[in-house]
Amino acid sequence: MEEKKQSVIQVKNLYKVYRLGDNKVYALHGVDFSIYRGEFCAIIGTSGSGKSTLLNMLAGLEKPTKGEIVIAGQHIEKMNEKQLVKFRRERIGFIFQSFHLLSTMNARENVALPLSFRGIATKVRLKKADTALKQVGLGKYGKHRPFQMSGGQQQRVGIARALIVDPEIIFADEPTGNLDSATSEEVMNLIKRIVREKNQTLVMVTHDNYLAGFADRIFHIKDGKIIKIEEGRGDAPVMADENMGGLSDEKN
Repeated sequence: MEEKKQSVIQVKNLYKVYRLGDNKVYALHGVDFSIYRGEFCAIIGTSGSGKSTLLNMLAGLEKPTKGEIVIAGQHIEKMNEKQLVKFRRERIGFIFQSFHLLSTMNARENVALPLSFRGIATKVRLKKADTALKQVGLGKYGKHRPFQMSGGQQQRVGIARALIVDPEIIFADEPTGNLDSATSEEVMNLIKRIVREKNQTLVMVTHDNYLAGFADRIFHIKDGKIIKIEEGRGDAPVMADENMGGLSDEKN
């Protein structure tokens, strides 16, 4: 990534202004940055700092008041809702804090769900789901419902679901917020390992300094402005085993 850095996300002069009566509230106040292909970036800030608003803008879930968001060469701020839905479906993966698994479906059905929106045959998408579950260390848990799995296992199902569409970019919103510290570390190592292998770009929002340190770069946001960008640990060794030693098929 030294010489040929290819920008996959460019944010230019981004503003999001809300009106409260006669007052203007700046959720984002002139944000500028670039994120490169294959890079893992963390956006960190306290509650109300603008980090979740920024993630929503990058994902095309909210429109900016002003500014540009160029993702994979496309100006998403100019897209209509239909175009945004298609763009997200084809290019973006999401990992959420609260897993968002459907309780009526087993793990492989939950993982396969995004492929159903592409019209892919059931047999094909379930086979792909099995492969994705193996990637996250849950090959034997395909027929388990969410209530039969631990929090860490449910989040790994969520990761497999995000990866099954082979997205260029993955957005993660507090992905370990509902997990204990040891499981959080395992999950972070898993996410990082997989996106490295596939040269995908990962953008994570968190309030946790330690988890942000897993990233290549850390964007500190305060009062709607990026106040500092610093290097994270990147590929430096961390306490949990990078080769998924803690991510086997056993129930936690």
